[in-house]
Amino acid sequence: MAVGVVVVPGYGDSEPAHWQSFACRRHPQWRRVRQADWERPEVEPWVVALDAEVRALDGPLVLVAHSLGCITVVEWAARRRADVRGALLVAPADTDELPFFADVPLAPLPFPSIVVASRNDPYVRFERAQAFAAAWGSRLVDAGAAGHLNAAAGYGDWPRIGFWLGPWLGTTPGAGAAAGRGVAAVLPG
Repeated sequence: MAVGVVVVPGYGDSEPAHWQSFACRRHPQWRRVRQADWERPEVEPWVVALDAEVRALDGPLVLVAHSLGCITVVEWAARRRADVRGALLVAPADTDELPFFADVPLAPLPFPSIVVASRNDPYVRFERAQAFAAAWGSRLVDAGAAGHLNAAAGYGDWPRIGFWLGPWLGTTPGAGAAAGRGVAAVLPG
């Protein structure tokens, strides 16, 4: 059975030049969460929208999230169950100080995951992203000084995500769940 992919953008959606948008154009079979209100995020509607995309797939899946989308995935995982092979959580936003979303859940995820974090992300301190990864049981990838890992930081067409997703999708060798916990550096590309 083929493994489905659900892309989970963050606040404001991912613009056309964002790596998530490039990935969706490269893989038109991937599903992308559509939120009713990208500018005023609320936990419940965002989790419901993610759940709808997950339920539309029949079989195992992989989640590919960015920023507030990462927190949506973690919130969803605390409430729902599905056959998730893994989750790539890139630049998780720290929502504890935001009045419009929930505090970040700090429980282990029920599936393998990788957190990719930058040392100069304006939306989460690296040490906080490290704490998220540890609490979630995620492998941490240190992206160095990579901003918010979005189009503005130079992350448009980013084929490196295939390296991380490959083991979960059964397509290529890479550093997915089989690599275990720990910290790794981002490889170029």
